Formats: sequence, structure tokens, C-alpha cells
Amino acid sequence: MSEFDILNSATKWYVALPALILLYVAYKQVYEAYLMKKLGAARETNCTGDGTFGFRLPFWLLENKENGTVTDFTANRFKEVAYPNVPTFSARMFTVKFWLTKDPENIKAILATQFNDFCLGTRHASFEPLLGDGIFTLDNQGWKESRQMLRPQFAREQISHVKMLEPHMQVLFKHVYKNKGQVFDLQELFFRFTVDSSTEFLFGASVDSLKDASIGMQAISNEVEGKEQFAESFNFSQNYLASRVVLQKLAWLMNSRKFKESNAVVHKFAQYYVKRALALSPEELEKQDGYVFLYELAKHTRDPKVLQDQLLNILVAGRDTTAGLLSFVFFELARNPQVLAKLREEIDSRFGLGKEARVEEITFESLKNCEYLKAVLNECLRLYPSVPQNFRVATRNTTLPRGGGPDGMSPVLVTKGQEIHYCVYATHRMEEYYGKDACDFRPERWFEPETRKLGWAFVPFNGGPRICLGQQFALTEASYVTTRLVQEFGTLWMDPNTPYPPHKRSHLTMSLYDGVNVKME
Repeated sequence: MSEFDILNSATKWYVALPALILLYVAYKQVYEAYLMKKLGAARETNCTGDGTFGFRLPFWLLENKENGTVTDFTANRFKEVAYPNVPTFSARMFTVKFWLTKDPENIKAILATQFNDFCLGTRHASFEPLLGDGIFTLDNQGWKESRQMLRPQFAREQISHVKMLEPHMQVLFKHVYKNKGQVFDLQELFFRFTVDSSTEFLFGASVDSLKDASIGMQAISNEVEGKEQFAESFNFSQNYLASRVVLQKLAWLMNSRKFKESNAVVHKFAQYYVKRALALSPEELEKQDGYVFLYELAKHTRDPKVLQDQLLNILVAGRDTTAGLLSFVFFELARNPQVLAKLREEIDSRFGLGKEARVEEITFESLKNCEYLKAVLNECLRLYPSVPQNFRVATRNTTLPRGGGPDGMSPVLVTKGQEIHYCVYATHRMEEYYGKDACDFRPERWFEPETRKLGWAFVPFNGGPRICLGQQFALTEASYVTTRLVQEFGTLWMDPNTPYPPHKRSHLTMSLYDGVNVKME
């Protein structure tokens, strides 16, 4: 082929390519118009961007994630749209259109009434290196089978076993006392506490991360390979997964050597206990004393990969959500001494304080009767939901109930494969449901009649068929730990100049970016 022919061919492509792009765009618009008419949808009321077809947005998200401001960055996007009273808008990431909503009606549709129209999308690919095939990563039949297997393990008789928490509380107390009234990070202790209690509940043996030389206790033994590195490796991998989620289909780009090594440590730890459980016969499993989650699962399946993956899936939820909730509870109690005083009164009247504490009376049933304690926990779950934002992917051409037309009350078209992100963090701060003080910490609001009408405006544990199986387990543990700390320590102080609202660390779940730096005596 001559140079002239090559040049001529290239010229044709220069002419043809823009024409093909325009043709494709025109086809998309015509097809979407057809679908909107067919499904009774209208154009979205709000559409926002980053000025470069969504190429800057993922980097903004990663930057805000590193700075501890990603939840507020996302929530503030609703205020920046043309019609801030319409709680749904479309945007683009890497040119690909997606939806963001905080509208309770849309959240209800995504999670419940139109459940089959949506799936987890890229979550499995993002989470698989650490969590494998478990209840939080699977869709369809795999998810149904996982839920059917796990549901019985969260029956009332299991979650009522609060007594197993007390030995871990005694170790936690030692760490508080060693600070001798000086400022320390309580959140760091909560994360160690919950990994200890969760591994005991799930595996039958605690990782004992709280037991160290600083409180004169036995150092962690090396009987299990990777036990010493487990907590740190687990933390690193979870934080890494959160960044992979932001990149969606490009998650494979984030697969560092340290990530692989951390996953290997976590897997080796889990495998040790799985092998130990599978070494027991069905008859021996039945004879085991006490309740161990792994042993109960081993009665249903002998597949080591299934056991490992489900255990790690539950560990993510049981450990991080409770530690984060406890951290926000004590952050707000330290800022609001009048709330702490009222909570102390309730705990004193029911269980006693200090040397008069009646620990044996703290049970699943008695904790449920502590109304003000429940209000404090609900208020923290409202302002700081454990999973502040989540997403689903459309499995077919469908609609969301609201977000279109001149007033935002008409359905909007969601095409197959499009993502819908729902921001519970923003939903829980909507003045339409919580009043002008929606951003204030005020537990008393949970005694007002309006809170009975919240419906899908309060979804700290998700909703619909995928509602959190372990919500009562988490609430019981958070209630017990809060009660015991209030009983044991008479003062809780935090620097009044501590920045507020606080920066939040958001990976798979949310916690305080700078910890809970307090004095307790």
C-alpha cells in the first residue's frame, strides 16, 4: 500500500469516527426516549458533573476519603444541584452515567419493592480477594443459600449470650485505667475489643489483641500462624477494599503486594480454625460446650471454603459496625454531659454504678428495657450510620419512583447496568423527617411521635430482603459495652475545642478519622 493510500485511509477514519460517535449518541437518546415513554418515566430534574465527563470525580472521592470528608462531600452534592429540594440526581464517572439518591421512597424501591430489579454489581469483584463468596458478596441463589444457612445462627438465644463479653470488658478496663486520667484514644480500644469478642464468638477462640505487656497480661501466643498480625492485616485489607469499590470495574488496578500479603494472613488464621472444626465428627460437634458460630455452621456444610468465606463476611459486619457505633456513642456522650448524666441515671436505676454495679442483672432482655440507652444508640446510628453509602446495579431497564419532571416527583429511567448509589448518611439528616435540628445530636427526638412515622427515612441496618441479620447482635453488644463503661467510670472528658462535625473514616464501614480522644476516671 502506498503512502497516498495510507493517508487516504486515515482521512476516511478521521471523518468516519466522529460520525459514528454522533450516530451512537443519537441512537442512545432515541432509545432512552422510547424506554421513558414505555416505562412512564421523565427526564431527571437534577443532573450534575465535574466539568470533565466524570474523569475528576473518582479522584475527588479518593482524595476526600483520605481526608476523612468523603461522607460530607457526597451529602453536600445534594445541596449543589439546581433543585436542592429534589433528593435525587444523575452524574457521570469516567463518562458513565449513574444515580445518587437520598430519597426514602427510592431507597425503599431499591431495597424492597423493586428488589429483583437490582443487584450488587461489581461488589463481588472488589471484595473477593479478602471475603470470597459470602453473604455480603453474593447475589441471587448464592445469597439466598447463604442467608438460609446463617439466619438460624442469629436467633434470640444466641444473641442473648452477653456474659461472654464480660471477660473482654475486664481487659478493656485495664487499658483505660493504665492511662491514669490522661487523654487516650478509646476508639482504638473498641476496635481491639470487638475483634477479640467477634473472633471468640465466630471461631471459638479470641485473637486476644487487647492482652499485651502494657497492662501486664500474657502476650499473644503463636499457636496460630498469623495471629499476631491478624488485626492489623484485617484492617489494612478492609481499607484497601473501600478504595477498590470507588474504582468499580477498574478495581483490578488496585492489587498491591501488601494487599495480597494481608489477605494471606487473614485467610491463614481463618483456615486454622476451620480445619480444627472439620476435624470433629458430627457427633463431637453436638457435644461441644457453649455456642461457637463456626461449629454451628459446620453442622450444615463441610466445605472449608464456604466456612472460611462466611466467617470472614460476618466478621467484617460484627466487628467494625459495633466498634464504629461505640466510638460515635462515646464521642457524643463526651460532648454532651447532660445526655451522659441522663444515661447514668437510667443505668444506675436498673443496674447500679461503681461498686454497687449489679453486672449479673445485665441481660439481653433487661438491656432492651433501657429506653434512654436505646435512644442514644438510635441517635448515633442516625447521625453516623455504619454504612453511610451503598449502591446497587440495575438488572433490567426499570425506574426509580421519584427524581424526574419539573418537581422531581415523576419516575426516572434507570437502564440495565446503571448504578444507583443511595446515601443513608444524607437521608438521616433530612429536615423533612427530622426537623430543623436534623444535624444535631438529640436523643430525646426518639420519644417524639414523629419518629414513629419515619419508615424508610431511618435505615441504619439496610432494609428489605437483605436487611442486616446481625442487627440485634450488634445492638446488644453496643448496649452492654456502653452500660459497663458508664458503670465503671464516673467521668468522661474531651477537649471542648475538638473539631465538630468530626471527620469520618469511611472504608467498608464508618468510624472517627481522628479517634475518640478522651479522659476517663
